[in-house]
Amino acid sequence: MKRAAPAREVAFIVIRRVFERGAYADRALRAEAAGLDARDRALAMALAYGAVQRCATLDYVTQALAARPVGRLEPAVRAALRLGMYQLLFLDGIPAHAAVNDSVGLVNGPGAKLVNAVLRRATREGRALLDELDDATPEGAAVKHSVPAWLAELWWRELGADEARAVLARVNEPGESALRVNTLVATPAEVKPSLPVATQPADGIPEGLVFDGPFDAEDSELWKAGAIMPQSRGSMLVAQTLGPQPGERVLDLCAAPGAKSTHIAQLLRDEGEVVAVERNRGRARALKATCARMHASCVRVVVGDASEPRHDKFDRVLVDPPCSGLGTLQSRPDVRWRASPESISELAALQRLVLQAGATATAPGGTLVYSVCTVSRAEGHEVIEGFLAEHGGFTLDSHVQLLPHRDLTDGFFIARLSRASG
Repeated sequence: MKRAAPAREVAFIVIRRVFERGAYADRALRAEAAGLDARDRALAMALAYGAVQRCATLDYVTQALAARPVGRLEPAVRAALRLGMYQLLFLDGIPAHAAVNDSVGLVNGPGAKLVNAVLRRATREGRALLDELDDATPEGAAVKHSVPAWLAELWWRELGADEARAVLARVNEPGESALRVNTLVATPAEVKPSLPVATQPADGIPEGLVFDGPFDAEDSELWKAGAIMPQSRGSMLVAQTLGPQPGERVLDLCAAPGAKSTHIAQLLRDEGEVVAVERNRGRARALKATCARMHASCVRVVVGDASEPRHDKFDRVLVDPPCSGLGTLQSRPDVRWRASPESISELAALQRLVLQAGATATAPGGTLVYSVCTVSRAEGHEVIEGFLAEHGGFTLDSHVQLLPHRDLTDGFFIARLSRASG
């Protein structure tokens, strides 16, 4: 049997690793696509990420055409159908025969016949089934926009039907492509001529640039020189909200992978101290390497538990704890399938502990910022409301909930608090 094209082979493996072994899509892709050229790597990424994102919709169409529950199919058959179906239903410019034949070629034994039959039916009937879907209800929206039913219901309840539909329609579109220019190394004006894609300034963030198209920053000499950091405007807004001033001491809790730590160092002009706390030793080592590349010599990486109280005091404290990541569904295709109502409750409990530790470390008159890259009241507003009810010495200066469809960046909740001077 003819082998599939390399990009489709890689995408097939990534899809299987995500759904069968719980792998992270980006890490699986990085490992499997290492030997591909740039063009095939880009195609493999588009296929794998798209199939993972859209799998609920793809499975709905597959089940209708196969007349059997998708969950009962062999894992390889299910993955091949998701890969082929995604190309047929959502990608223009790929010949149907290539999508079908390569998907069939990825499966051995009798399952290949099923893949062939279902995908050939999809070439004739798939788009019509897709066009029948609507998002009038949370249940329908979950299928149409490919999210778990509980998530559609959550956003319906917390955002209202219209806003929920708008967010859901956005989460399968390409994510924002942006970067932060490291002004410890260069200025935006100096960097722009070396970029292969046109950019626009990031409103309100002088060091931010937003690309007009995709750009693989980590393949750039600018990245290697520490002049740029891929980072969404939502993420950049966190350090801007913290507002560190040169000479201050800053605490960054849950600091890896380091985009915010190095941004803080940049805003400090590398004058002062950033204590970056990370529990995982491997991630702490990677954080140190990132700080070295970004010329952030004022950052001191500490291996420790961010939820444990600290006795020293800081002028500014950033609490950026683990969260469900529901604001990053555009760029992290597997997140929607990892999160759950139970995990959100567990994360909210941890977030409260880390925020308490951050509050203890905030000096009188100091600033405390809490941020999570999610769209979930339990992890945002409710954490802050509960904290303020128990800590009379803090006041809320500002808070914002960024939404992907409205703000065209990652969904972030960011709250800035001040500690009384007395």
